[in-house]
Amino acid sequence: MIFGLLESFNDTPILLYLVVIAVACMGGGIPPMLERRRRRAIENELPSFLESLADSVGAGRGLQEAMKEQSEASDSPLALLLRETLREGHASSFEASLSAFAAKTRSSQVQRVMMLVETALQQNSSLREILNDLSRDYERLNDLMNRRESELQGRGMLIVIFVSVGLPVLIAFIVGLFAPASKGFQIASFNQTFSFFFAAASAVGVSVSGRMMGRFRDTLWWLPLWMAVSMGLYLGAVKAVGG
Repeated sequence: MIFGLLESFNDTPILLYLVVIAVACMGGGIPPMLERRRRRAIENELPSFLESLADSVGAGRGLQEAMKEQSEASDSPLALLLRETLREGHASSFEASLSAFAAKTRSSQVQRVMMLVETALQQNSSLREILNDLSRDYERLNDLMNRRESELQGRGMLIVIFVSVGLPVLIAFIVGLFAPASKGFQIASFNQTFSFFFAAASAVGVSVSGRMMGRFRDTLWWLPLWMAVSMGLYLGAVKAVGG
């Protein structure tokens, strides 16, 4: 049965090409996922970090001393990055270290916070109040972002699973049941056309899902994989059901 399934793909070389391209594109699709996960971990940790800084500053410590204590208090991504930046910035000014830290996080939230902190230092403003306000604001912002991303990710994956997995398997079951190759039905060209259709539908579904989640460019790396999955599931299911 396994060899029969493999032989059924011989008439569709584009599927084999898609598999090779999909494996190559995975090398480009995984780094953005890891980078985004790292950035969101830093941003989710930012409110508690700012609250701890506000408490330390309110206790009479300087901002540089407070940031050093917070960087050594945990091994979270934000603390590790801040510890590394402060260690490397001994030869430069504290403001330069803050700018370097914001750049290394590659997070717009952290960059805005560091810019506001630098402005507060230059104007001798109350850091404790500013840090407390920023902590509350970014906590609400991240809660809304996490809730929205969770909802959109669920809907996006539902679209991809239905178009790329559910629909090809359903149609393949119907075709294999009512027009099986074991009964003499010659539908090779029909199956090939339908496999191309499901590949195109899968590409559209993945693109719509990525656009809906605001990660269209990142999802383009996964188009060949889902197209190959859709074509393989249809052709394999037709062969399995139709004999």
